[in-house]
Amino acid sequence: MKTITFNQIKTSSIALEFDEVIPDNIYTWDNSDFDAYQVPIGNSRFPITDFFDIVIEGEAESPAEVKMVLNGDYGRVKYIGCKMSAGEIIVNGNADLHAGAEMSGGKVTVHGNVEAHAGREMSGGKLEIMGNTKEFCGASYIGEWRGMTGGEIIVHGNAGKQCGECLTGGSIHVLGDCDILAGIHMTKGVIEIDGNVNRWPGGQMKNGNIIIHGKVGRLLEGFVEQGIVTDPEVQGKVYPGKYIEYKGDIALNGKGALYIDAEKNRDRLSTWIEEDDEYNAIRVYREQ
Repeated sequence: MKTITFNQIKTSSIALEFDEVIPDNIYTWDNSDFDAYQVPIGNSRFPITDFFDIVIEGEAESPAEVKMVLNGDYGRVKYIGCKMSAGEIIVNGNADLHAGAEMSGGKVTVHGNVEAHAGREMSGGKLEIMGNTKEFCGASYIGEWRGMTGGEIIVHGNAGKQCGECLTGGSIHVLGDCDILAGIHMTKGVIEIDGNVNRWPGGQMKNGNIIIHGKVGRLLEGFVEQGIVTDPEVQGKVYPGKYIEYKGDIALNGKGALYIDAEKNRDRLSTWIEEDDEYNAIRVYREQ
């Protein structure tokens, strides 16, 4: 196992770009390689050792045997873990744009907040963000119709707008709140949100599953109520509790499934049975 520790010496007002500094590329590097390497900053390059004291311990025969530890505030370092296929990166601080974007394997853990575009177009691996992230987490890039196709993203804080846009595989789990249009254009995969959702989850989704445990501010009219389901099973995982199930987005003949917590969204129910604090399916009551 090879551990490469980056201890920050100074920051830059213009963001550094770390897309070349991934286990795939540096697993054979020694101190002389880092001394010679110049990191991109805007339209220029500067010695990476101007910004970091780099400590190397151990040896590696492949990228999978590399652990990168980034100590400091990396809020002005973009593309951390971008396009990596193996190994591990641990960021003990914040991270800038595109963390974990296009990664196909390995693991990136950020012990802080992450800017926008985290995990965009991931195909594998795991991205775990211990703080918040901004818009387009696990989404597609402009002009592309496929976002995240595989892998796993876990956000322990909140996520910004259009989380999981064009999701075609993999899973996203947001433990906090989520802004508008989570899962817009999604065709496959799972998005789970523990907190509240601002508005319009699943807009124009064709397939896939969204599970929301918190309060939903507003739904689009393209979602048709199916009734109350108990302990729904989605792709082999059971979600305990009672949920209002919707199908949609019918504006696109969508067959996606949207589950929202029935207790926290009981104002959406056409009928509520007070006795034993139980629900009945909406459609049953409409037929009476």
